[in-house]
Amino acid sequence: MTTQEIKDLLASIAERQEKTSQGLEQLKLSQEKTDEQIKKTDEQMKETAEQMKKTDEKLKSVGVQLGNMSKNQGDVAEEFFVNSLSTNLQVAGVQYDELHKNMHKRVKSSEGGKEGEFDIVLINGKDIAIIETKYKAHEYDLQDLLEKKHPTFQALYPEYKNYTHHLGLASFYISDELKNEALRNNVFILQRKGKLVESFLP
Repeated sequence: MTTQEIKDLLASIAERQEKTSQGLEQLKLSQEKTDEQIKKTDEQMKETAEQMKKTDEKLKSVGVQLGNMSKNQGDVAEEFFVNSLSTNLQVAGVQYDELHKNMHKRVKSSEGGKEGEFDIVLINGKDIAIIETKYKAHEYDLQDLLEKKHPTFQALYPEYKNYTHHLGLASFYISDELKNEALRNNVFILQRKGKLVESFLP
């Protein structure tokens, strides 16, 4: 190998080393940028998680407020109908002797037992009226009365099995469609009309 060839080889090696050094420097800079981006992303994710936590807390608070509002409206409706019915204890042409508000019973058994609460129950010697009160009645309220509330009442109070059972839905507002559906299922309707109660019978 000639002196010139050795010089050329050394120059070539030096050039490659320079390129390698530049490449390593670029790689280092790139890694630093990546690390910085990862750090920023972590900070953003932390901020997002904090915001989501605050949002969840706000939604929970709103849910509690709406639940309380709904319960308060239901309590107002129930109190109105209890007070109205207490004046003469007559519904759908039947005179009653007793009015029970929020009638509740729980029975234990080997199968776990049953429990139920009924907004208004009217009783005389041969008739019993089970009335659910709602601020605004919905279709599922009617289904619940027919398919769950009444069968549960029958199971919890077998002493009334020979009474004539009357089912009622009392509400400040009920659509005409739901009213007609209730009447078709022999459920009478009590509806607020000013300070009075208006009855619709099957």
